[in-house]
Amino acid sequence: MGRDVGVVGLGAWQLGADWGTVTEDDAHATLAAAADAGVTFFDTADVYGDGRSEQVIGRFVANRPGITVATKMGRRVAQEPGNYTLDNFRAWTDRSRANLGVDTLDLVQLHCPPSAVYATDATFDALDTLVQEKRIAAYGVSVERTDEALAAIARPGTASVQIILNAFRRKPLDRVLPAASAAGVGIIARVPLASGLLSGRYDEHTTFAADDHRTFNRRGEAFDVGETFSGVDFTTGLEAVRRLRPHVPDGFTMAQFALRWVIDQPGVTVVIPGARNPEQARGNAATAGLPPLGADAQDAVRQVYDELIRPQVHDRW
Repeated sequence: MGRDVGVVGLGAWQLGADWGTVTEDDAHATLAAAADAGVTFFDTADVYGDGRSEQVIGRFVANRPGITVATKMGRRVAQEPGNYTLDNFRAWTDRSRANLGVDTLDLVQLHCPPSAVYATDATFDALDTLVQEKRIAAYGVSVERTDEALAAIARPGTASVQIILNAFRRKPLDRVLPAASAAGVGIIARVPLASGLLSGRYDEHTTFAADDHRTFNRRGEAFDVGETFSGVDFTTGLEAVRRLRPHVPDGFTMAQFALRWVIDQPGVTVVIPGARNPEQARGNAATAGLPPLGADAQDAVRQVYDELIRPQVHDRW
């Protein structure tokens, strides 16, 4: 990506919306805890709280140099390929620049656009123009599907691909990570805890707030269902976590086990777990200092995936 960032970043969707209420004071405390723990990469989007997440981060990083902020654009309009134009890109990035309080955005990613957008030369010509105009320093894509990731990796200007990668979403290991590594494209691994399922904190009695996507998007009612619990049925996910728990090494939490699994995959640049409070941010960041998982743990993840998860998700994304 052209930036030297720590392997554990912070995903800031929670600080904008769709995860229950997070006050601005709580958001700032979470950002501070992450930065104090050595996190140097924050990932946000213009649609998170309709700009709230960007604005909160902008106010924070104004006094904390050395943090790379990646944002995303394109989900505030109808998801039609015709909306992905240079004029719109300029308007969208101008809004994000204002929200974040910067002249040049560190990294802008197309935010899971329609698949046809990846096949259009004009899309990438427009992104190159934004770099030339110094509105952005670099660009990447955030994708739902592995074929979209491969299409973006084939474009010479693509700096990064953000994709769901976790113990419940192993498909990117097959082709995406090797292709990105060969092309020198960074991999930003999102949803690493499968919307919290892999934290080990939930059971059959867990409920979520009405304004939490884990309540209102379980069947894809609001956006791609793969963004909620990685598209895995909640009950199946709980059983998978129970099978994995005996393989968590001493000194690791279940969440750190799941994050370490992502970090250990060849080609991963940065993993971006979200956090709603300072304790979670510090625990996530500490994973960078934990040792790699052993062969037993890697085998357990593979076996649980093949037996429980693969039939539900592998062919979908």
